[in-house]
Amino acid sequence: MIVISDGSNPGSIPPRMLTTLERKTLVKKMNSPMMYSYPSLEALIFELKMRSHIVEAAKAMYASGVSFATFRTSRCNEQYWTRTPEGGFLLKPGVAPSVAVNDIFANGHLYGFECAGAIIIILYKAVLDTIGEAAFNRHFRNLYLISWETDRDLQLKATYNLNETYYGDTMYFKNPDYDRSTPEWQGENAVLLDDNLFFGHGIGIGSAGDMIEKLNRARMPGSMTSAYLDNLILTPNFEFVRQLTYREEAGVL
Repeated sequence: MIVISDGSNPGSIPPRMLTTLERKTLVKKMNSPMMYSYPSLEALIFELKMRSHIVEAAKAMYASGVSFATFRTSRCNEQYWTRTPEGGFLLKPGVAPSVAVNDIFANGHLYGFECAGAIIIILYKAVLDTIGEAAFNRHFRNLYLISWETDRDLQLKATYNLNETYYGDTMYFKNPDYDRSTPEWQGENAVLLDDNLFFGHGIGIGSAGDMIEKLNRARMPGSMTSAYLDNLILTPNFEFVRQLTYREEAGVL
């Protein structure tokens, strides 16, 4: 169920304002036994639009030509980024954050990173496409891309209910018996694109079964313990991101 603080009816959003994917998300949340609260109809629409942009960014990454690489072997376009010893990408001084993020998708052949890094890159691309270049460049001047696990700027939220998943959610396929010689395959971070359709960097686009099948190929020899979809679900703080569009220069993060 959706509750709007100002009393607005979430069902009153004109259909022409929403894509098919956004409408599906709206209807599913309206019919959920969970209560989802929003300060305004605008805040709800913002989340729906940003979820669409997360899905679009994941598909764009898949088509970009970026490579899978471990943190040890990661690489980037050094015109815009400095690769840190930890394998992350630090924005170079004087570079517009929007230009550097877009370059990952435009010149993917110059980049290689892990699936945890892919997730945070996808999320920042979605933020950029949702709030626009001016607000993005104002608030992310010290952008550092390495992993969703260490990012603080998007105020990522964790929930643990597989009955409450929505397009644009970040999820995790766990591989408990992974081959210790290839620790990068201990799991796969993935974006939910549509009903039972995921994107995972290094695996590609496929169903939950496809993700599990490919992870099972990287198990310890003789293992009979299958990979599985964990109940961890991550989303950015949509309302926090929305408020970035209203903050002036004095509010730089």
